[in-house]
Amino acid sequence: MTEPKRAIITIAGLGTRFLPLSKLVPKELWPLADKPLLYYIVKEVIDSGIKEIVFVVRKENKEVVDYFKPDKKLEKLLVQRKENILLEEMKNLEELVKDVSISYVLQKSPLGDGHAVLQAITDEPTVVAFSDDIVESKSPVILQLKNVFKTSQKPVIALYPIKDEAKLSCYGVVKVEKIANKYYKIKEIIEKPKPSEAPSNLAIMGKYILTPDFFSVLKNTKANHKKEIILANALDNYLKLGKVVYGFEVEGKWLECGNKLDWLKSNLYTCLKHPFYSSEIKEFLKKEKLI
Repeated sequence: MTEPKRAIITIAGLGTRFLPLSKLVPKELWPLADKPLLYYIVKEVIDSGIKEIVFVVRKENKEVVDYFKPDKKLEKLLVQRKENILLEEMKNLEELVKDVSISYVLQKSPLGDGHAVLQAITDEPTVVAFSDDIVESKSPVILQLKNVFKTSQKPVIALYPIKDEAKLSCYGVVKVEKIANKYYKIKEIIEKPKPSEAPSNLAIMGKYILTPDFFSVLKNTKANHKKEIILANALDNYLKLGKVVYGFEVEGKWLECGNKLDWLKSNLYTCLKHPFYSSEIKEFLKKEKLI
């Protein structure tokens, strides 16, 4: 196998945790500071050497992909109005994706993250990334995983240590065998365990490199009681067949956006670190006696 050049980004979820706002605005377009969540994921995979991106969308949110398409009419208007800074930002967005093939496939019904991935699989190793798992890091997380995959040629999962044990029940948590610093062989995946039953403090982050033999297992994974095919269940089935899956404890700060409170925290964090707006935002918060 060669290193992955293709990424599947899933954006077909209903965003029910973000209702009622997500009725009108797809969660993937919610901002972290002045850019939508989707921008950060796309930039990460491109900075990791990915040349093809396939979005898995539902019919109602396929316009999300239009964010990355050039808008010549708007650019012409910005030129007329001499909005040079905004025009530069538009050009930077075009520059980001100019050498990347972008397409989308439909997930007709919300039948789980594993089912979403099935809509776009091929016979080559592929990056899978969820749209609400943003990481602030010196080296893109996908690139960190690719460095592991170069030598292992096995599925690799991004792992992140959860400091607050009470929150482990919100994640898929792994039982591991340590191989080297931050490098593990995964023995078992337990979905949302009670903190007292969690086999470690290492949670699965929504970033993977998956292989064709795993996709064969995913195809045969049965739906759960909610009629959903879950990626973690397929990975556990893969392990039970005696297959090898590696986990890598990634470098960086996980800016979670999976629910309203986490998104609000991550948005505030990003605003306060913004290279242009942070100082004025901090002054505003002090003036209003909010900090």
